[in-house]
Amino acid sequence: MFNIPLHSFYMMLFVILLLVAGSLIRLRLQRKNPSVDYTELKQRIQSWWWMIAILFGILLAPTTISIIFFALLSFLALKEFFSIMPTRQADRRVILWAYLAIPAQYYWVETAWYGMFLIFIPIYVFLFLPMRAVFIGETKGFIRSLGTIHWAVMLSVLCISHIAYLLQLPVINEEAGALGLVLFLIFITQFNDVCQYIWGKTFGKHKIIPKVSPKKTWEGFIGGVVTVTIISGLLAPYLTPLTITQGFVAGALIAVSGFVGDVVISSVKRDLAIKDSGTLIPGHGGLLDRIDSLIYTAPLFFHFLYYLYY
Repeated sequence: MFNIPLHSFYMMLFVILLLVAGSLIRLRLQRKNPSVDYTELKQRIQSWWWMIAILFGILLAPTTISIIFFALLSFLALKEFFSIMPTRQADRRVILWAYLAIPAQYYWVETAWYGMFLIFIPIYVFLFLPMRAVFIGETKGFIRSLGTIHWAVMLSVLCISHIAYLLQLPVINEEAGALGLVLFLIFITQFNDVCQYIWGKTFGKHKIIPKVSPKKTWEGFIGGVVTVTIISGLLAPYLTPLTITQGFVAGALIAVSGFVGDVVISSVKRDLAIKDSGTLIPGHGGLLDRIDSLIYTAPLFFHFLYYLYY
């Protein structure tokens, strides 16, 4: 198994089989309905192959390499955030310091310094950035600008760094390893997006927040939460230290917070009158479009797990 923990190996194999099934279904649809344009679906599936290949390759690398990868992910997310959010010309030096918070935050992850990892951004960075902005001397738009920068750093750096720190937690489930925690979080988060979409598409009638996301329905939300909660409870004992009951709670937590993350980023895009946050991932849009749910689920799952076992 190339030293891959057994349960994590099976999980990775299962994900690959799902992608194979998706590719075959797309080909069958294309042959059955040649007049229908399936270009976007093809791009989505191809992008998933690339994303899964990169993710699995990184997770199988030494932990330091994996942590550097997530640091790069934070950099790209923060860069994308600043590319769509209006900032002042005077904020360039403040934004530079925001970027410099990334290597520092991931250094705390690499050294497994939990206390500093937890408070570095919400205490030191959040206090330092306004001080740096003050010395620039531009007061017009000060509050809006600092609020934007703070929020961008919180979502793009602090939240994402929780995924990397899962790899540093002491291993309790030996058959899954630290790898199992990351696989569980990412799979359940993405599975939640798919379930809520399918339930909403099939049974959705009652809108939740039509001004933010017109396609989101109560039927999709509830159906997704129930499905994900059940699957999470069954899967958790194989990939995490969680019991079945704790897995149910983790699943409900991920399902609800994943929905919130999705609609929060949707609200940002509607405020800015844009459809996607970028074009980095063909068929999906930008990086923020793909990890919007994960931004919320990662820290909440991490601290739920940490509270119970560490």
